[in-house]
Amino acid sequence: MALASMTGFARSHGVVGDYAWTWELKSVNAKGLDLKLRLPPGWEAIEPPVRAKAAEALSRGSVFANLGVSRQGTAPVARVNEAALDAVLAAMKNISGKVGGAPPSLDGILALKGIMEVSEAVETEEERAAAEAAVVKDFGEALKGLATMRRTEGNALGKILTARLSEIGGLAARAEAAPGRKPEAIKARLSAQVAELMEASQRFDADRLHQEAILLATKIDIREELDRLTAHVAQAKKLIADGGPVGRKLDFLAQELNRESNTLCAKANDLELTNIGLELKAVVEQFREQVQNLE
Repeated sequence: MALASMTGFARSHGVVGDYAWTWELKSVNAKGLDLKLRLPPGWEAIEPPVRAKAAEALSRGSVFANLGVSRQGTAPVARVNEAALDAVLAAMKNISGKVGGAPPSLDGILALKGIMEVSEAVETEEERAAAEAAVVKDFGEALKGLATMRRTEGNALGKILTARLSEIGGLAARAEAAPGRKPEAIKARLSAQVAELMEASQRFDADRLHQEAILLATKIDIREELDRLTAHVAQAKKLIADGGPVGRKLDFLAQELNRESNTLCAKANDLELTNIGLELKAVVEQFREQVQNLE
């Protein structure tokens, strides 16, 4: 399976019978799948199947889906409100002998509020059901377009993440080869420090100092950190190669990489290892930021 980003955009159009519609879909990053639907009044019935389709096609992302619908090709229906008209005519007849003036015209009466009612032609249940089914089906087509764009961006992200992992692996190799982490270098440095302390005062127990030096050498060894960094890099590369919705797993590995980088910095016993640790932290943070965009 291909990697997929959580960001994307898609639009689709359709016509069936008297109805024309447009779907617009936009997705951004989110911890889970959150579909925000905006439907025209009277189209609430399509919400359950639309949500079901979104859940089948996507696993993560905040998706904004807007539906615009218009009804075309139907002549409006004009109807006279007989009750309102009778009331108006009765009122006119009642006051005709009391107030002088020209008799009311037909267009004047029809212009009165409530006399004429204009509405859309009544649709059958079958026509409405067919329109709803077509709109839901077209939502599926819009989802395909959105998924295609997300996969395209995911492919680009995969290349960036793989490059970052290679950088992390390279920095781990540099730390592995750093002269400062060799046992001989550590021993020599600690021996020099012990010698300085012994020269400063004869009250120090030489055996105790050597024991403490051995314990300190064990604490500053970064062998385990380098092994875990290498293992995490290999696992992350495999997840990227396998594809699919692996964003959560990669995010966890990013946290682990950051933890090992912090520990390496804390254990660094010379300037070169410290600089390597700081570079590692920077690259791991770049890796983590990009992972946030993956599904």
